Amino acid sequence: MKFIDEAKIFVKAGDGGNGIVSFRREKYIPMGGPDGGDGGDGGSLYVIGSTDLNTLSDFRHTRRFVAQRGANGQSKNCTGAMGEDVIIEVPLGTSITTLDQGEVIADVADTEVPILIARGGFHGLGNTRYKSSTNRAPRQCSKGSPGEQFDLKLELKLIADVGLLGMPNAGKSTFIRSVSAARPKVADYPFTTLHPNLGVVSVGTHRSFVIADIPGLIEGAADGVGLGIQFLKHLQRTRLLLHIIDVLPEESADSPVESARKILLELKRYDESLYQKPRWLVLNKTDLLPEEEVEAICAEIIAGLDWRGPVYNISAIKGEGVDPLCQDIMSLLESDESL
Repeated sequence: MKFIDEAKIFVKAGDGGNGIVSFRREKYIPMGGPDGGDGGDGGSLYVIGSTDLNTLSDFRHTRRFVAQRGANGQSKNCTGAMGEDVIIEVPLGTSITTLDQGEVIADVADTEVPILIARGGFHGLGNTRYKSSTNRAPRQCSKGSPGEQFDLKLELKLIADVGLLGMPNAGKSTFIRSVSAARPKVADYPFTTLHPNLGVVSVGTHRSFVIADIPGLIEGAADGVGLGIQFLKHLQRTRLLLHIIDVLPEESADSPVESARKILLELKRYDESLYQKPRWLVLNKTDLLPEEEVEAICAEIIAGLDWRGPVYNISAIKGEGVDPLCQDIMSLLESDESL
């Protein structure tokens, strides 16, 4: 299934049913009086999160959602039937905004409580409602009000505890394969990851966290170079970022320090709050270095970045150093709920 993280839809709540003018007509009751019933309320539209969905691909073909109109009132003071509501299932982490104003009307993070996005119209009143001591035979009624309608934008932002950040071919996909059951494509050329991947990392009984891998960034991503920054939004809900760096890039590539600085610059240009998230440095592919040079090269990278935070030396492909890293991540997530 193709990964789709944005969609545009039209929603229209049902109009309220009209009230009617009616008078009671029964044998032997010459002055029956008004008996026009109210209309029914229009159906509303709701969204609810679903764990069975992980993409917005369903909305490529179904883009129009209309709730049922309320029925008109009837004689004998019968109220019209209410329109049926429509409940739209979306993946958890979906943000819904209006196209014209950009106003956020829903941020779906729950599978239990539906969220109202378009309210149905109110019912019209029958002439019975207008009966009074001075107006015993009212010949007036009201129409139902129209239901709300919107053009909406759906934007999926994956919900994960940890996000992976780095240049193409830094080893992000290899890392997520080594610590979880996720199986993203891995190859020796850039941009093998074309869409985000999620993996669940288990570090013990009832202890696990979710990790998100996004396509690699390159210089100019904020201006649309490469795959651009269209997937950076999937890191906005994460609690911790792992900046993965290739300690031995190809000869034609930038040095690890230059690559890291470019990534941080693109991150800051995209979203200052994302740039300020807790971030750990992960120096990958240490197995490609002579054993006696690992510490010196890693120390040179740390000094070049003036890095003050946690640093981990790993070889994702061989699984070296990944277990202590995952244990430390789990401990941090459990100890600091504010992340």
